[in-house]
Amino acid sequence: MSKLLSDLGINPQLQQALTNLEISVATDIQEQVIPIILNKTEDIVALAKTGTGKTAAFGLPLLQLVNLKAETIQTVILSPTRELSQQIYNNLVGFAKHLPGVSIALLTGGSPIKSQIEELKSTTHIVVATPGRFLDLLEKNALDIKSLKNLVLDEADEMFQALKEDLMPILKAMPKNRRTLLFSATMPGELKEIVHNYMSKNVISVSSEMATLGHEGINHQYMVVDPIEKLDVLLHFLSTQEGGRGIIFCKTKAAVNKLAKNLAMRKISSGALHGSLSQGIRDRIMEQFRAGYIDILVATDLVARGIDVKELAYVVNYHLPDTYEAYVHRSGRTGRAGAKGLSMTILQPEEVGEIADFEKELGIKFIAANKATQEDIEWNNTLVWAKKVFKTKPNREVPEDIKHQIKTIFHHLTKEELVDKVLANYLAEKGTSTSSATAARQA
Repeated sequence: MSKLLSDLGINPQLQQALTNLEISVATDIQEQVIPIILNKTEDIVALAKTGTGKTAAFGLPLLQLVNLKAETIQTVILSPTRELSQQIYNNLVGFAKHLPGVSIALLTGGSPIKSQIEELKSTTHIVVATPGRFLDLLEKNALDIKSLKNLVLDEADEMFQALKEDLMPILKAMPKNRRTLLFSATMPGELKEIVHNYMSKNVISVSSEMATLGHEGINHQYMVVDPIEKLDVLLHFLSTQEGGRGIIFCKTKAAVNKLAKNLAMRKISSGALHGSLSQGIRDRIMEQFRAGYIDILVATDLVARGIDVKELAYVVNYHLPDTYEAYVHRSGRTGRAGAKGLSMTILQPEEVGEIADFEKELGIKFIAANKATQEDIEWNNTLVWAKKVFKTKPNREVPEDIKHQIKTIFHHLTKEELVDKVLANYLAEKGTSTSSATAARQA
């Protein structure tokens, strides 16, 4: 039976904030990690998937341990993306609502470095940062980390895969007597070397039970398609998920832009997210997604790491990820907080053999799903066309006399007759064989 967070040694001020946030029951990783951080001094390696409450697991005890009499940076929390850093920062600020003396700074790219340098001249107890911006500030001597007590490496597997060049000099600059708390969904070989070289020999290892349970709510499926039909199959899949929100993952920024453009041309509610976009644009897209103004994000792996949106119905792997760790983080965006989720991977024939490797490495089972038939795809594309027409804004530049002449041509038709004629015209231009499609649907 899960414990209450109030039973783990959290002080009254933090408990009050948690009550306001309607958080009371500890997750498995919180139950294990919080007492260790509060009562021991050893380094920690914690394996836990996304959505298991890691931020509170390290954030609550580290907030409690802040020495308000010291005006130095006591904790540094590094995460791989601006979005994830922003999310951690917001959570810590919420937890610290009744700890007015605690000062927390967010240091990421996309914000003026001069204002961050000025901010650091005031008392700062906790820093939340991306490695690139942290290293920039370190090299400008804007950060005093001589008295650092705790270093948190969140989503460490992703950081060392994508940002190793920034992380290594940071690790070398850290005081030798600090405590390191490493949180990761997986433990690839390269990360094991970091643990061996930069963490104490008496490191405490923690593995959350939810790390394996995290897959139980997710239905892992794959479809095999030819390259030429990939977009059409995706569009049909999205039509089956209408009303639900999801993320489509692509390997590259160029692929994200191309797919997002294809969806936009069809008036499908979506937004693109990748590292080359300005922080302002990324923030705006994320806010629209969280608020429900757009239903689909098309994203690269790295920028999606900070997406913590409840009730995502599905994720789509439009391209198979390069690593098992990336698949863990992609699929972990859905099926959160006990909900059911779907992770759909769209494969080309030559990639099918890789599924067995993912199953073996991750301990999950993929189910082969039948792709849509050509007839179903044709009819779905017709529906996509109709919705596109419906969402198209009127062209105000058409002369009134031309509109009047067109209305005169159609004035004797009923709405049903007009729809029939417009649809027949669309199908004729597309060269769609309605007889074979209809027969297939009736079979």
